[in-house]
Amino acid sequence: MPYLGCHVSIENSLEAAPMRGRELGCDAIQIFTSNQMQWKGVPVADETAEKFLNYQAAHKIAIVIAHDSYLVNLASPEPVKLAMSRKAFIEEIRRSQALKIPYIVFHPGSHMGAGVDFALRKIAESLDYAIEKTPDCRPMFLLETTAGQGTNVGNTFEELRQIIDYSAHPERLGICFDTCHAYAAGYDLVSPAKYDETFARFDDVIGLSRLKCFHLNDSKKPLGSRVDRHANLGDGFLGWEVFYRLINDDRFGNLPMILETPGGDENFAKEIASLKKALEKK
Repeated sequence: MPYLGCHVSIENSLEAAPMRGRELGCDAIQIFTSNQMQWKGVPVADETAEKFLNYQAAHKIAIVIAHDSYLVNLASPEPVKLAMSRKAFIEEIRRSQALKIPYIVFHPGSHMGAGVDFALRKIAESLDYAIEKTPDCRPMFLLETTAGQGTNVGNTFEELRQIIDYSAHPERLGICFDTCHAYAAGYDLVSPAKYDETFARFDDVIGLSRLKCFHLNDSKKPLGSRVDRHANLGDGFLGWEVFYRLINDDRFGNLPMILETPGGDENFAKEIASLKKALEKK
């Protein structure tokens, strides 16, 4: 059975995030470990980490995932921005290590006109740099599938595979599969045949063993639009059946599946309850 959950706010209290997740019906949660709109994050104090881990155990949150700041661009061709991005990413690694978070999800990056291959190489180089600067930290880095909007890279399985191949530390890299992004990038999931075709392609290019997490989002935009616009489950072009199929797919039965849909906590609670009800009927 997958671990269902959502992105949980850390507003007012990082350590209480597991409790808020449980109140919404979560078995897994995703958080920003610091203010995601600021370059410099605050290190996690020992007392905060202890409280966080105690809350996680008490409220039976099986898996916590960190999402890196949207400011970070590990592919930047601008030296100053690249240095800032790498520094912020390293800080994220250290915060995640303090909280014993196993996975850091991040958007691969944007080439800003420098070209796709430049970006793929620069991302791998940045990840290797971060790993070498944090030898005592063990979180795995999950490249998130993207819609391919603007100069963003990572919208094809081949691009994600190339980043892994360029890295000197491929064992530390995995994938977060965002359903909205993948659909907007042109990977159809709607019919059972297309669903099977997409994951067969993923397995062939990247390997299902590298798939560590899902973001469950419907799409406001049609197939191949390359526009990233999340919709509530069932309200977009994907439809509820895709998500029922996904949560009942035995290949993904032990993975965290995280909602990032619009509507806030009230909507998260409703969608998690609907997904769990569908699992009970299996």
